[in-house]
Amino acid sequence: MELERLVVVWCPGLQQEGARGEEARRFVRVVARAGELCPWAHPVRLGVCALPARGPARFFGGEEMVVSRLVEAVGEDAHVGVADGLFAAVLAARAQLIVPAGEVRQFLAPWSVATLARPELAVTLQRLGVTTLGQFAALPSPHVSDRFGADAAACHKVARGESGELVGLRDRAIERRLRVARGEDPDGAEPPAYQPGFFGGASAADARAALSFVRVQERLGIEAVLLGRVHGGRDPAEQAAMVPWGSPEGGTAGQGGAPWPGRLPPPSPTLVLRAPRRAEVVDAVVRPVGVSGRGLLDAEPARLSVEGGPWQPIAAWAGPWPVTERWWSTRRRRARVQAVTADGVARLLCAERAQWWVEAIYD
Repeated sequence: MELERLVVVWCPGLQQEGARGEEARRFVRVVARAGELCPWAHPVRLGVCALPARGPARFFGGEEMVVSRLVEAVGEDAHVGVADGLFAAVLAARAQLIVPAGEVRQFLAPWSVATLARPELAVTLQRLGVTTLGQFAALPSPHVSDRFGADAAACHKVARGESGELVGLRDRAIERRLRVARGEDPDGAEPPAYQPGFFGGASAADARAALSFVRVQERLGIEAVLLGRVHGGRDPAEQAAMVPWGSPEGGTAGQGGAPWPGRLPPPSPTLVLRAPRRAEVVDAVVRPVGVSGRGLLDAEPARLSVEGGPWQPIAAWAGPWPVTERWWSTRRRRARVQAVTADGVARLLCAERAQWWVEAIYD
């Protein structure tokens, strides 16, 4: 059976998506630029896209010209290769080679069996002394099927150049991920609304805004449109980050997958001070209130003064919430207290090294 001849663009720097999601957005541009040369370019997985070789080669005057134009157009330190079948074409792109038609088996022969992405099969074959695809291809097909199973038999056909693709080589969710990166609805409808309308749901204005954000990022860069995200952390200032619009929710959203001992309970402060303000806290007999080594207050807070200002009676307070960080090097101990003064202002106080600070203010 004749294998389809494919050109593959392989971008090593875009193989894994980070928390900010720029790899997916950059890969969207890679696929779009490849599509300008060939309208049949399609993503295989993050950082890998493929297109048929025959049509572009006829139009541009050979496969060498197609490779040259793609490298120039795509950028992103892209590697481009050509071979028969998707599996061989990906390896050809990694090696930046054009494999002559009909010579797939010879090309694959020196590659390790680990390139099949079947760890258990690779370990078993290596224990038997079969370390390369050439050695694997030389094994009798009936023996491979009987001893290793149907999936190994499929891998064997690929190694022999009789089949061009393995199960699992394509990421079936890549199209959906790229639609999200483009600011479109992942299910193929209108672009999603990231802010509900007045009566709930999405509005046409939300969809237009989403498309506008994408266009701004395309012209001015990923950092041109930022939005706030809540993520893990103990300090109020650590629990928010500005990320590019369209970043995946899993990167910074949620609680960071950690219990965060010492984290404040909700609600969160509405105003986190960029520079904490020095404060003094005293008890009913005007003695400074401190925090013991066990993270407990040594007296009940009665009055508060901020930056040397007038004393305010403390009407209510909660805490403390002790935090110990960097215990493996320079230990840092702090304790936080929520305090409401008689004027109705609620503050987040922090005690560290016998000094009180106002870190945030509640609405």
